Amino acid sequence: MATIEDDLTTERPRRGLRRVLIALGVLVLAVVAYYVGGALWLHHIDDDPDFAAQLAVPDQASRAVAVSAALIDREVNQHRWVANDPAFLPGYLLDNMPAYETGIMQALGRFATELRDRLARVRGSSAVDPDVESAAGRLNYPGDVWIFEWSNTPVQPSSESQYRRGMADLRRYNERLAQGQAVLERRADNLMATLDRISDDLGAASAALTREVDLNATRLFDPEADDLFYNVKGKLYAYYLILRAFEADFANVVKERNLQASWADLLNSARLGATLHPWMVSNGPLDSQAVPNHLAAQGFLLLRVRTKLEEIIDILQT
Repeated sequence: MATIEDDLTTERPRRGLRRVLIALGVLVLAVVAYYVGGALWLHHIDDDPDFAAQLAVPDQASRAVAVSAALIDREVNQHRWVANDPAFLPGYLLDNMPAYETGIMQALGRFATELRDRLARVRGSSAVDPDVESAAGRLNYPGDVWIFEWSNTPVQPSSESQYRRGMADLRRYNERLAQGQAVLERRADNLMATLDRISDDLGAASAALTREVDLNATRLFDPEADDLFYNVKGKLYAYYLILRAFEADFANVVKERNLQASWADLLNSARLGATLHPWMVSNGPLDSQAVPNHLAAQGFLLLRVRTKLEEIIDILQT
């Protein structure tokens, strides 16, 4: 016959096991809440088309440079850069926001390169502006670099630290420009060459969209479609803001060449492409009645932007 002591002896391990299971359950819930809740809190695809539209820019300074610096500040400091988050941070679970951020920075890096090589120099024969040169190097830095990289240099500058320094470089250049101590060549040939480089970059994005549609549009689910969509969306958004600012920076060229209507069409197409925001990105068959193809829709608007860019370039060549 079992005694009270036997019952207590049997019950103690059961209680201990229950406590362990409860503790493990609480730990699992805490980890899930940390990652899922943190990722939801961090996730922000900010495609406000009116961003920095009323930004105060000093006379003689560049609106495009000022808007670019403001955009870096928003993505790195206000929304937080998550494209390089390591596995122990909740941003590691995100994919669309990092793709979007990376697309924005790729466009800003292209603009900084054009500023260094052409816009901030006199006929390309003068010395390179030191602030612009620094900005171009830093804004073209990879977006997925954390402070520790075990496969390479143990400690290195993080992506966001480089972008913050690039932002400071742009602002310092713009301050000097407003004081007449730096150069911004607002000529038609400079504008034409810069628009041509932007068109080339969007052409590469168009080719990537075409490849993805061609290879995977017949699959039930395409896990790469959303990353590509948001990367291209980020590029289109940054270029939309830059092109809108160019209309002010090159106001004399736009007026002299009667580009107002063409520029308005360009900005409208870029805005439509930059603000596409489907609930879920799908890469369905192009002739499907039930499953849309968001990559094809984005590609159409992207090609519309390129068409308007080429139209403006043709006018500037005459």
